[in-house]
Amino acid sequence: MSKRQPYPLLDKIHVPADLRKLREDQLLSLSEELRDFVITSVAASSGHFGANLGTIELTVALHYEFNTPYDRLVWDVGHQAYPHKILTGRRENIQSIRKHGGLSPFPKRDESDYDCFGVGHSSTSISAALGMAKASQLKNENRRCVAIIGDGAMTAGMAFEALNNGGDLGTDLLVILNDNEMSISPNVGALNKYMARVLSGKLYSSMRESGKKMLGTMPGPMKEIARRAEEHVKGMVSPGTLFEELGFQYFGPVDGHDVLELSRILRNLKDLKGPRLLHIITTKGKGYAPAEENQVKYHAVSVFDPNKGMQSGKSGGGPTYTQVFGQWLCDMAAKDERLVGITPAMREGSGLVEFEQRYPDRYIDVGIAEQHSVTLAAGLACEGLKPVVAIYSTFLQRGYDQLVHDVVLQGLPVLFAIDRAGLVGADGPTHAGSFDYSYMRCLPNTLIMAPADENECRQMLTTGFLHDGPAAVRYPRGKGPGNEIDMELTPLPVGKAEIKHRGHSTAILAFGSMVEPALELAKRLDATLVNMRFIKPLDEALILELTSSHDRFITVEENSVAGGAGSAINEFLATKEVMIPVLNIGLPDRFVQHGSREDTLKDAGLDTVGLQNQITTWLDSHDCQAVKTKLISQ
Repeated sequence: MSKRQPYPLLDKIHVPADLRKLREDQLLSLSEELRDFVITSVAASSGHFGANLGTIELTVALHYEFNTPYDRLVWDVGHQAYPHKILTGRRENIQSIRKHGGLSPFPKRDESDYDCFGVGHSSTSISAALGMAKASQLKNENRRCVAIIGDGAMTAGMAFEALNNGGDLGTDLLVILNDNEMSISPNVGALNKYMARVLSGKLYSSMRESGKKMLGTMPGPMKEIARRAEEHVKGMVSPGTLFEELGFQYFGPVDGHDVLELSRILRNLKDLKGPRLLHIITTKGKGYAPAEENQVKYHAVSVFDPNKGMQSGKSGGGPTYTQVFGQWLCDMAAKDERLVGITPAMREGSGLVEFEQRYPDRYIDVGIAEQHSVTLAAGLACEGLKPVVAIYSTFLQRGYDQLVHDVVLQGLPVLFAIDRAGLVGADGPTHAGSFDYSYMRCLPNTLIMAPADENECRQMLTTGFLHDGPAAVRYPRGKGPGNEIDMELTPLPVGKAEIKHRGHSTAILAFGSMVEPALELAKRLDATLVNMRFIKPLDEALILELTSSHDRFITVEENSVAGGAGSAINEFLATKEVMIPVLNIGLPDRFVQHGSREDTLKDAGLDTVGLQNQITTWLDSHDCQAVKTKLISQ
């Protein structure tokens, strides 16, 4: 960080109890200090930016009115919780966020008592907070539970499932819909503010409860008329009819940047009974003009000078795997008009910006609804179209049931372009694609591929698109080794691996991103290196050939060892009754924590040094002194 700014109020706050000692009229100044601190600290260290500037006043008001951590604040879309971390004792470490050994980028239970529920994905807050509220009721505790959902998370079906159940249970629960124009976005004005204060106040609540008691003695038809009258009157001044129908008392919309108004409304709402929903309107990037004007660009930032803003610059080297996919998608769409591109709210992250511009009628963004994206693709495939689902590995886990039942069971030709496979670096274990080999290769009749370089990625996408059945190409975040790309749409022969280096005694069978680092080791060992290319089907003929000319196998993958590609090799050898020593190297049986991609690969033992150490240890155990000597001497 540049020269530290004086923060007269923020410097006094080490835990929320300190915040609650402030006078109400000091909350505005505190919010200004907190906003400045977020801007300068994130600009100096990188991280999520715009969403956090949008939750400054909300975070201050929540910790001011609620007795945290006894009262539970459950955040959704965890990248909006930096202000929460700052106010809950982690201010001095905020620059370590997303770095190896530093603060998690998202709420994390073992990091702080104030993080009552871990989150990285979206749309989980209402379900979790409802569970906590029900537990409080069953344990006869007077614990208030609040779910804060926003940044598009209300587009997911899980959020509405929780609302539906919460309204039915009638448990005391407050849901705050942080609407930053990525979900519901009605106008904010004096009338709306007035209505929110009236609807949350004691007078209205007492009148409402008295009315319920009085109507309880009336015949059914009169009660229904009264209920509908209230519904229609409120419907004229607020958009909350849907939430009321689900069983929630609706309040709002209100200005989410008016900290004093928010504080007063929360004070009114926190002791009301039953399910309640407060709808606030916020601006992503609030208080920093460039972020307000370009919310996508400033969603997450690298280090920059806040006085100048983020400078545009060309990154060196070749394209990322995501860019390779985006170019392929446009090229294949030009050739085949059946192609339809689908994304669950990750247009930029998955590389579909140009595709949307060139083929808007064939581009579908379903919002944060991964399950729906998979079954939507299945429906398109049923009618003869060729859907391509661009999705992160970790997000496809959320649509696994649909993948099994709606696509694979029916043998439908859907191509899954699985981005962020393996370790993703700073976003940590919630976003790592650690398990897709394992959860996909058990599915019958599914083609699964992993490219070793950018050109192979393009070829595999073509192979999967032309395949008459379910297919997946999984590729990592970032750039490949920089190999030249052939712009022809050329498929690969299905199930055929490639020998990259011929050696003796030891055969290294490498998958995807691990081919490049394993090649260097293979040359040192005088080992054979195979780029396996296909996880399913395996090149069984080549594997059997290698068993007759090699003494041992080593498999290397950026996926969980349990159930992964190496396990597929083991299973095949077992069915053929081939007895040969095999070392499986992959992600360890634990969650690898956040840091740079280099840090996480090192932590997992998948960098060059880590691979060498694992191989050396294994060779020791098998008394392979000659091979080990070659490895160490080079």
